[in-house]
Amino acid sequence: MPYLGSEDAIKELKRALTNPHIQADQLRYRNVILKVIRHMTQGVDVSSVFMEMVKASATVDIVQKKLVYLYMCTYAALKPDLALLAINTLCKDCSDANPMVRGLALRSMCNLRMPGIHEYIQQPVLNGLTDKASYVRRVAVLGCAKMHAQQGDVEVDGSMVNELYSLLRDHDPIVLVNCLRALEEILKREGGVVINKPIAHHLLNRMADLDQWGQSEVLVFLLRYKPQGEEEIFDILNLLDSFLKSTHFSVVMGATKLFLVLAKDFPHVQTDVLVRLKAPLLAACTSESREMCFAALCHVREILRSLPGHFSSHYKKFFCSYNDPHYIKNQKIDILCELVNDETVHSVLEELRVCCTDVSVQLAHTAIFAIGRIARMYSETCVEILAGLLDFKQEHITSAVIQTFRDLVWLCPQCTMAVCQALPGCEENIQDNEGKQALIWLLGMHGDLIPNASYVLEDYADNVKTETSPTVKIELLTALVRLFLSRPAECQDTLGRLIYYCIEEETNMAVRDRGLFYYRLLSAGVEEVKRVLCSLKSDPSLGVLVDRTEQPINTWVSDFNTLLALYEKKHWVSLTASSARGDISLLSNAGDQLVTADLRSAVDSGDLQVEPESADLTLICDIAMTPELFEKSWTAVDAACHLTIDWKEDVHPDTLQTALHLVSIYTIAKSKAGSQPWKCYLYAQDHKGGLFLTELILSMDTLSLQTTVKQSLRSEAALQNFASLLKTAIGTVLAGS
Repeated sequence: MPYLGSEDAIKELKRALTNPHIQADQLRYRNVILKVIRHMTQGVDVSSVFMEMVKASATVDIVQKKLVYLYMCTYAALKPDLALLAINTLCKDCSDANPMVRGLALRSMCNLRMPGIHEYIQQPVLNGLTDKASYVRRVAVLGCAKMHAQQGDVEVDGSMVNELYSLLRDHDPIVLVNCLRALEEILKREGGVVINKPIAHHLLNRMADLDQWGQSEVLVFLLRYKPQGEEEIFDILNLLDSFLKSTHFSVVMGATKLFLVLAKDFPHVQTDVLVRLKAPLLAACTSESREMCFAALCHVREILRSLPGHFSSHYKKFFCSYNDPHYIKNQKIDILCELVNDETVHSVLEELRVCCTDVSVQLAHTAIFAIGRIARMYSETCVEILAGLLDFKQEHITSAVIQTFRDLVWLCPQCTMAVCQALPGCEENIQDNEGKQALIWLLGMHGDLIPNASYVLEDYADNVKTETSPTVKIELLTALVRLFLSRPAECQDTLGRLIYYCIEEETNMAVRDRGLFYYRLLSAGVEEVKRVLCSLKSDPSLGVLVDRTEQPINTWVSDFNTLLALYEKKHWVSLTASSARGDISLLSNAGDQLVTADLRSAVDSGDLQVEPESADLTLICDIAMTPELFEKSWTAVDAACHLTIDWKEDVHPDTLQTALHLVSIYTIAKSKAGSQPWKCYLYAQDHKGGLFLTELILSMDTLSLQTTVKQSLRSEAALQNFASLLKTAIGTVLAGS
């Protein structure tokens, strides 16, 4: 018997497909086709039977048609000439009396990835948009997006776009949602589908007819609509109120975000909505789906940024379960730190103490560092727990505790004596560099309170030749010099031997230079050493509640119900920068709006580092500007600021658009790639209504970017802030190259 994928097996399938006796028996013929599909799905190349499979598509058996069309969609790109033979059959099926056959044929035609297919599928797709059967219309709408994607950079077909907009009124709810997704894909370069007042109100009225996933999609699109007045805002909120009680979590989250965005000027409404969201979020946090649980926990952390005590009464919901993966446990531990108060501190600390001895080193470190964060408010209890962990004499536990002690004595000087009493003996269980540095720093800074400090440092100095980390050696040098000032008799000989080794034998230049520095400093006298090294031993001015600064809800509402809440923000910007680079192009139609709100939110939240003076400037998102209005405003205002920025030869100027778009500075027009000089015109608007119009001229000969800024409302402070923001965004592009 031929083995799977062998030439004999393929030949046997080919003979079976051409056998007239098998073709006469519909069941046997279908089974042979199933074998071909089985080989295909297992990675076997069965393209050699393409002709036989095309012939098999001429059948009234709909199951057989599905199998054959699946095969053709897979191998059409490899056999484009033979695939054209199936076009007639597909076109014929597109006018079949059975709507299932029509939809199947149309979907298969749109999935044939082969050159020149556009001219064959255009008319069937347009016919499908007006088909009586809703299933065919659903397929045809998605086919419009597929057809546009296959055409590449061809200009958008305006008649097709108008037809899709009209289909938003279709009585079938799935057709409506498919139209939104298709328009979003087709109009991607123009900013996506435009949601005006009639469309927005129509979508709101149709929400009850949609399924749960359709409701989630529509709620995302409704974020683009800006109501005209307070009355309209509350009318929309009243319509959305019932969706906050949905049994589908994604619908609740979508409705909540829309509430928060629309009620941005009504903080009390935002707070009430978050109170209603508490129960669904807590239910999701205990869901069996780990993905949903993680997403819910991330959103809980977002809410706690503005409402620190929002979940305090339900803190036990965030206790770690034995079967939780580490990424969920880490989130729960971070949340528990935010929920600590006088009533919950003992229960939370007991939960964290158990996690400190977990078999996962990463989780143990997270729990120990969390106790250190809580110790800033409840130092006595936390130091006692941390000191008790040293009795386990586990290397990773001891190292994390010592690092926590180092940070704690710097922030909370009242803990210094208790920490110093717990240190003796722990040096035997520390092997990693971070733990060594923390211990050596404590011994040098507070060695006068630790009886055996000089002996521990002497042991480290005696073994310095076997130490591989330069940072540990430098920390040891500094600690011995500091301890020498308070205990000179015990440290003089050890310090001399260490400095001699660093100067004469050490190969690392950083360590050798530090040794020379301390040698020359000591030569200048003890008083000079004290003046240089006797710095503060703690800095409580950072504040006990440094991690609990409340932020307005509007600072993170754009991140809500997006992937940005799940990622580290810098990581999210790096992930999205490359994909967004090609999405922003010349805006040529009136009313076009750039609506990449989720991407922009990464920068609005603080990922793009802006100079301090620019922090007071707030640029408005999603403003519309026509070329005519830009030209009129540009000629009516004189230049307010000129900047010259050095450019890098290997940086493509088109990459500027992504960084500028992220900080709400939009492009109205730009030169084609390769033009000399390259020009770009930008616009932005601040919260006071002032327009900033900018001209960029890049000369590759001089590698300089000439920038001219014009301002509609004269304000020197606002102009300086905008110029600083502009330079920072451009500098980010240059630095990222």
